[in-house]
Amino acid sequence: MRVPTGSQPTPGAFAKAISAEVRSAMARQRVSGAELARMIGRSQNYLARRLRDDVPLSANDIEDICEVLGQDLPELVIAAAHAIET
Repeated sequence: MRVPTGSQPTPGAFAKAISAEVRSAMARQRVSGAELARMIGRSQNYLARRLRDDVPLSANDIEDICEVLGQDLPELVIAAAHAIET
């Protein structure tokens, strides 16, 4: 797996809403950042930067996270979209 290097884009409102939904799912399931990083095959630092909204999650990250947490991808995206509407 290749991880992008160099300058990363600043997360926008939708990217921040997605990471908030992921953090919420992690809290509901009592999964730590270190555990989730291990489960999706990423480093703890890589995932932590994305969960802090330093860098946006990639589409592949979101797919992997939904798979390991048993979350429905469309539902997560819809919930994030509704969050930025309010």
